[in-house]
Amino acid sequence: MIWKYNIVTIDRLVLCLALRTQEGSEAQVCFFIIQLLLLKAAEFRNRVQEFVKENSPEHWKQSNCKIAMSGKPHFPTTDWRFNEFPNPAAHVLYVTCVELMALPILPATVGSSLLDVIARGNTEFFQCVSCFYFQVFDIVIHRYLELPPVTKSLETLLEHLGCLYKFHDRPVTYLYNTLHYYERKLRDRPALKRRLVSAVLGSLREIRPHGWSLSEAYQGYMQRQPDDISWLPDLDYYVRLVRRIVETMSGKPHFPTTDWRFNEFPNPAAHVLYVTCVELMALPILPATVGSSLLDVIARGLNLTCNSLFFDDTMPESYWSVLHDRLTEVMGCPQLACWTYQNTPFQLFNFATTNESLLENKFSYTLALAHSMWHHAGVGQLSTVPQFVKECLRPLVRTEEQLLFLCHLVGPFLQRFNTDHPRCVMDLTLQLYESLEQVDKSVPVLRYMDPICDLLYPFELAETFRVSK
Repeated sequence: MIWKYNIVTIDRLVLCLALRTQEGSEAQVCFFIIQLLLLKAAEFRNRVQEFVKENSPEHWKQSNCKIAMSGKPHFPTTDWRFNEFPNPAAHVLYVTCVELMALPILPATVGSSLLDVIARGNTEFFQCVSCFYFQVFDIVIHRYLELPPVTKSLETLLEHLGCLYKFHDRPVTYLYNTLHYYERKLRDRPALKRRLVSAVLGSLREIRPHGWSLSEAYQGYMQRQPDDISWLPDLDYYVRLVRRIVETMSGKPHFPTTDWRFNEFPNPAAHVLYVTCVELMALPILPATVGSSLLDVIARGLNLTCNSLFFDDTMPESYWSVLHDRLTEVMGCPQLACWTYQNTPFQLFNFATTNESLLENKFSYTLALAHSMWHHAGVGQLSTVPQFVKECLRPLVRTEEQLLFLCHLVGPFLQRFNTDHPRCVMDLTLQLYESLEQVDKSVPVLRYMDPICDLLYPFELAETFRVSK
């Protein structure tokens, strides 16, 4: 039906099988059929190997039209960098479609003639199969990830067809989206994560310079035996990753010279951010361990803003939620519950003061990290802050110092909450007043009443104005 009679194309058949809403044994049968279609028939595997061997994904380096679908020049020499289409294959496809649709005959006649050409064994059709199929392959991989029992089949497909990702226009983005969306399903399958990264990024090994994406440590991990997945990176590994991001964003190159006009990302900063996120999500350890290690890097005095980029929307929730655990830990620590420092809370909560005077920096560093992260966070992530304060932080507030820490934590974001999510301002104000009530019942004297009132008075004034209006 596919190779002999050309009734249906293989990419359409595989796509229909993969997208069918079946579960259990029926879904496994569908994926077994997909595996047989792609691997048992020699025609498709041979076509893939020929396509990979004869074509180059770096079409802008070509000076003629030899990268067309058949490999033969049919158009004048063109600089495809400044053409409407990126390569001759796309150009010939669209101009041919326009010409066929403009013919003064019935569409059925055109379609019948094309089928006759295919039935005669036209080689261009078979070579197009490889070009079109890797777009379907993206969806097939995602469907395989949704069914854990077919993991072994997915590894086999990646081994035989992963070379097609050399022609993917956005391989890092696809890998990032896959690891991000299927983080829960891949969390306990480190071998599959490594196999996926190796198939997608490893296919570019021949056309990309050494060190263009993954670190040396992770490349060494990929070269281990298939059953050797035990690797616990030390803190220096995370320091090197973060330093690479900081220095790249500061203008110090860490990657080979690249023409960013034809790259997946527009600049080195975006490139280093996403390839590092892919590497972190592909580590064979729990997300909480990765997030906690990145937080520990903060204590070594590295750039806070670049560190926080790992914890905003570029990483799944399981990675950046460890910040909430760290804030809860600091809020309930004995040093904050029973203040014994000679300095005031306002001094130790100030990042510039503690950094310049070499004072205790646990409180100021934690606040600075939270502020840096939330300033980069989206509205959806920020909307979880009031619930986090209500459930985790407010029950721990018993002293003035704890209340001041909470005020320092949420105070700088009240203006943004008022702009993006006004309901959050009312929720946070309610939590601050309830926290103040708890402190008033726990301590005999309020020593910092004036600054607390200065913070809460505008909310009371705004509420009074709203009621009177």
